[in-house]
Amino acid sequence: MKRNHPMTAVLVSFLFLGLVVIFTPLIGSQSLNFSRVLAYLHGQTTPDGTIFFRIRLPRVLLGVLTGASLSLAGVVFQALLRNPLATPYTLGISSGGAFGAVLMIKLGWSITWLGFSTVQTAAFIGSVLTILLVYTLSRRAGQISIHLMILAGVSISYFFGALILMVHFLADFTQTSQMIRWMMGGLDVVDFAVIGRTLPLLLLSFAVLFALARMLNLISLSEITALSKGVAVLRVQKIAFLFASLITGLVVAMSGPIGFVGLIVPHLMRIFTGPDHRYLIPASLFFGGAFLTLCDTIARTVLAPVEIPVGIITALLGGPFFLVLLFRQK
Repeated sequence: MKRNHPMTAVLVSFLFLGLVVIFTPLIGSQSLNFSRVLAYLHGQTTPDGTIFFRIRLPRVLLGVLTGASLSLAGVVFQALLRNPLATPYTLGISSGGAFGAVLMIKLGWSITWLGFSTVQTAAFIGSVLTILLVYTLSRRAGQISIHLMILAGVSISYFFGALILMVHFLADFTQTSQMIRWMMGGLDVVDFAVIGRTLPLLLLSFAVLFALARMLNLISLSEITALSKGVAVLRVQKIAFLFASLITGLVVAMSGPIGFVGLIVPHLMRIFTGPDHRYLIPASLFFGGAFLTLCDTIARTVLAPVEIPVGIITALLGGPFFLVLLFRQK
């Protein structure tokens, strides 16, 4: 298959993201008049402007950040683990976050800290603790063992899955409903304050991981190849693992575990950019943000006024894609 220059794919992905951000806030169960939306910027309190700027636009921005983060984390983990089926959740990060969230729902604690709810805070703490545990278990003789990391992540994921089932069993009907709804993933509860507090850390993580693109190219081939080219493999692995896990934990805390985005987008972008991470990372960032935002737009309009959790839409798309990829690898 003949590819155009990979920078073309990056630019097209960026333009596609821009169009999605501009037009998707105008789509919903209630149609908006664009002139009334603009009037809101001139100080007029219009219903159309309130819906656009207070409800839909923050949701779109959260969708962009979440989709971009999961796509980038998928690219990084597939390179670090040298496994095309790796996702941001392969190492059990979502399971740790989910356990923290369902535990807070069961306890019924309701404390807001810096704009983050108790459930969001507990989910982030659970994700971070899982990251530290997987990293500790995967170290051997001063090196990070990829095989141990995968085994540790899968084992921890099963362990937290069992704890989640136990919490479900002990919860009442209302709590169980809240737990199930959170674990389906969604972008429906958000404001600009939450986005503003997480944006600097996400942008820093994006920049750091992009700076590692050349070294990820070599590590994705083999550690021996990377070492022969002068790459400090252990240091790069630590940094990439830390920041990829961190952005995954952040978006899980805000949006719940939204699956398959980190699997679908990197493989789609490789078709157009090739395996070079200097182009694959930005293309996946832009297209991942647009992809999840479009999925969320479908989720909130296809059965309007009822909203489907966006995690269901991504799973419906990702399940068949995963099977196709699996049999192609076979």
